[in-house]
Amino acid sequence: MELRITAQKKLNPFFLDVNFTIEGNRIGIFGPSGCGKSTLVSLIAGLTDPDRGRILIDGQPVFDCEEKVNIHAQHRRIGMVFQRPHLFPHMSVKANLLYGYKRCTKGQRKITLAHLVDVLQIGDLLHRGVNNLSGGEKQRVAIGRAVLSNPRMLIMDEPLSALDDSLKFQIIPFLQKSCEAFAIPYLFISHSLTEMRIMTERVLNMADGRITGQMTAGELARDAMVKSPFPYTNLLQLKGPRRIDGMFAYRFGDRELLISGSGRDEALYELSSTDIILFKRHPEAISARNLLKCRVGEIFEAGGRMGIGLLCGNEKLVAVVVKESVDDLEIREGVEIFAAIKATAFRELG
Repeated sequence: MELRITAQKKLNPFFLDVNFTIEGNRIGIFGPSGCGKSTLVSLIAGLTDPDRGRILIDGQPVFDCEEKVNIHAQHRRIGMVFQRPHLFPHMSVKANLLYGYKRCTKGQRKITLAHLVDVLQIGDLLHRGVNNLSGGEKQRVAIGRAVLSNPRMLIMDEPLSALDDSLKFQIIPFLQKSCEAFAIPYLFISHSLTEMRIMTERVLNMADGRITGQMTAGELARDAMVKSPFPYTNLLQLKGPRRIDGMFAYRFGDRELLISGSGRDEALYELSSTDIILFKRHPEAISARNLLKCRVGEIFEAGGRMGIGLLCGNEKLVAVVVKESVDDLEIREGVEIFAAIKATAFRELG
């Protein structure tokens, strides 16, 4: 998917003024509340018209002030998932799901109800009224309704911000699986750095109605690490655990990580960069249950400390040390180093 947008919109006293081109299937729009994220996606979706400008999706103009082009929102084939589910209260779950499906032409109906129900695991909800659903169930149905409209792209505007952390990390896998299963490119809007890192690849950074940068989600996290007093957090999506001595061994590239967790088949864990202890040589004895032989991929400054990018086979981690430790351990790019991590250092999300 390619977005090519030059647009201005005055909403007193706020003024949106953007000019960018971005490509990718997992695009994020990141910035603080009030910076213009929702206004921008409203222009893309056709819910609001720019005062002037041009919006192209995959080369097709959907709005062009000079050429008098303005394709109606319902004909842009953009699915929307909002912060609130906005389900039709007088309809069953099944009727809500089929609402958009019935309004797209037969030639556009590539996604079927049966396949969608299987991906979202909502078969037992179909005949229930939406007022009898939990918050997480309502959001899954809202995702399903948008996907079943068979859009060419999906816009998710803060779809997780109304959920608590427990529900949030239950919904994220359904968002990911839906877009992957049906090959739908998407825009994901959020002010949460963690959500950006999980859901996106390329990110537009916004502030005060303007695009201030375009980067990968990883670069966004590194940039935040340099500016923030808080340490960098590694995010690990782990699968296939096996039980060992009261802990769980998860696959981590060509090796395993021992973790004191719930043992879910697929789980997302946080690991603070300050919880990774580095050794110049293989230590004779340590209490940490994880000892990884890594290679230093990069070294960078991080708010008065040093970030050490570790290449652990085909996996990556970031550790943080004080500057003196770089000299003491003779850390430089390309050298081998050992990283020790306690099993209790991992925090399970969700």
